[in-house]
Amino acid sequence: MKNIEHRIKEANGRLRNYGINIEQIGNRLYLRATLPPKSLASKNSWHQQRINITVATIEGVKLAESEGKILSLKLDTNTFDWNDYLKTELKSNQVKTIGEWIREFEKDYFQRRQRNFKTESTWKIEYQTVFKTLPEHEILNPEILKQVILTTTPDTRTRKRFCLTLKLLAKFADLDFNPHSYSGNYSYRSRQIRSLPTDKLIYECYSSFDNVKWQWIFGMLATYGLRNHEVFFLDLEQLRAGNKIITVLAGKTGYRKIWPFHPEWFELFGLPNVKIPDIDLNRNNSAIGATVTQRFRRNDGLPFKVYDLRHCWAIRTLEYGIDISLAAQQMGHSLTVHSNLYHAWVDAQHHQRAFDLAMNKSDRPLPPEL
Repeated sequence: MKNIEHRIKEANGRLRNYGINIEQIGNRLYLRATLPPKSLASKNSWHQQRINITVATIEGVKLAESEGKILSLKLDTNTFDWNDYLKTELKSNQVKTIGEWIREFEKDYFQRRQRNFKTESTWKIEYQTVFKTLPEHEILNPEILKQVILTTTPDTRTRKRFCLTLKLLAKFADLDFNPHSYSGNYSYRSRQIRSLPTDKLIYECYSSFDNVKWQWIFGMLATYGLRNHEVFFLDLEQLRAGNKIITVLAGKTGYRKIWPFHPEWFELFGLPNVKIPDIDLNRNNSAIGATVTQRFRRNDGLPFKVYDLRHCWAIRTLEYGIDISLAAQQMGHSLTVHSNLYHAWVDAQHHQRAFDLAMNKSDRPLPPEL
């Protein structure tokens, strides 16, 4: 028997020439088409919108397809009227409280993703931290979403996160709400840039550790630019065999290989002699990473943030002349994120060192003789 996803796909094939699409969101079916603006909408021109039709069942797909053809006829004959549909939307949507919508959103989120430490962490950080600021017993409406956004500081990462997350909730509930005008100008480039530790300071800090296991962790973070939690998810047999190219087996961005910068630190820091602290790994990545951060800050009095070691590795790859796309892959970043985040840290000193290295290359191009 064909499932509902297959029936929707078949129906959309028949509706393709009408410029109308059936979409399933949660347990409801919607028609998506280019429609005129609603009376109180933020946009005043025709744009892609959804109409709430019925519950998501096999019979519901048949009804949605039939309604799609009727909608197309109304649009062609200029007889479309939002009032014909808004009562249905109010009946199915507006009686739900914010808490009910959040629970449906969460259910849909984990139906489309495997529930594990990674997705649980994303849900908690990117969604739950925003949703818990909403009044869960009130009816969801654009004004409430707007007021919650305005409680955050403009041009900050928090403001941008609230806008993105609440826009997704509004889309899920089929509310006409676009918070783009409130999101501000925050970007990676707008972050305040702090000074990074020098290689000399990193070596001095490494040499000062009394605990050999946490000293090994520090050496790995410095040499390979790992995220804090990733140091616990490596192919340790490769390391013990003296392989300087390490393999990350799991973590925020999964499997990848990383090269050492500086390669001399591999032996200097004794990295083949693996020593792993005994910590609880049956937690999400954020919790594991926080344990590393707290250890170095509280027990060892590190004079900089341990995550700065990752930033230093990124800058170091530029000084070595490593192609930015290769460095991004090794860090588990997209090229855009890598460029926006780490190029902001490059100062005149780094440019000079890169220039000096380039000038010392024996195969560098020379100008023609005059």
